[in-house]
Amino acid sequence: MPFSHLLLALSVVFVWGTNFVVIKWGLDEFPSFLFSALRFLFSALPWVFLVKRPEVPWTRMAAIGTLLSVGQFGLLYWAMRQDISPGLASLVVQAQVFFTILLAMLIGGERLRMLQGAALVLAVTGFALVGWHSVVDARASVTLAGLGMVLCAAFCWGCANTLVRGAGKVNMLALTTWSSLYGTAPVLAVSLMVEGPAAIAHAVSHASFNGWMAVLWQGLGNTTFAFGAWNWLLSRHPASTVTPTALLVPVLGMLSSAWLMAEPLPGWKLYAAALVLGGLALNLYAGRIAARRALPQA
Repeated sequence: MPFSHLLLALSVVFVWGTNFVVIKWGLDEFPSFLFSALRFLFSALPWVFLVKRPEVPWTRMAAIGTLLSVGQFGLLYWAMRQDISPGLASLVVQAQVFFTILLAMLIGGERLRMLQGAALVLAVTGFALVGWHSVVDARASVTLAGLGMVLCAAFCWGCANTLVRGAGKVNMLALTTWSSLYGTAPVLAVSLMVEGPAAIAHAVSHASFNGWMAVLWQGLGNTTFAFGAWNWLLSRHPASTVTPTALLVPVLGMLSSAWLMAEPLPGWKLYAAALVLGGLALNLYAGRIAARRALPQA
């Protein structure tokens, strides 16, 4: 990979990792589900007028959009309001990788390789360590409810990944843009029911410049730039070359939260992070081995 492409990959990872702090800033001014609705609105507009609708049934795109807007981001934002710190959220939501693998086994009939099983055990041990401290440590910056909500968000992300894989070879930026459009209405409806019209009107009318910048960053920075650049890199380099850089996302999430929000990093958080990151790295390694074995022998 050329150095300029590596810098682009690292810039994408930097955007994704530090975004958990930006989310927290946005949640200081917007209710959780409204913040998700605005994120998806600005991920869709004005791009739906510029990107051709992909050849995917609208029902599948609506399901993907709803799983992401209500399930992944709605629950993640709800948890991050007061039940989990940005750094820990960036780590725990990585469970989506393993939920995606398990769903592929249950639905697609894929087999769990031995190294993947070991990776799953490592990651689950890390999540269990977070769960233990959420119960016994009042200063853990996470509650058991917060951990559960982020794991549910990760499961919804895994379900969306499964639907995306089932869509076949499509323009991923187009699929993201149009599924964002379909996902906006459901999460806005949840916001109206859960948070209420009064809270929505107050947030929209009283949000500061920084609050609106946090909203725009979710759509423009994280979706348009980061997702577009990531898929551009994947179209030019093997996934085994590009995807390892994503391991830095929770690292940057925890470091940026510690630096910008003074989130403490006691030993148990570092141990949990090491276990989860070890599981993610081992899973990537397992994928590389499987890819090599699939190559035709000379």
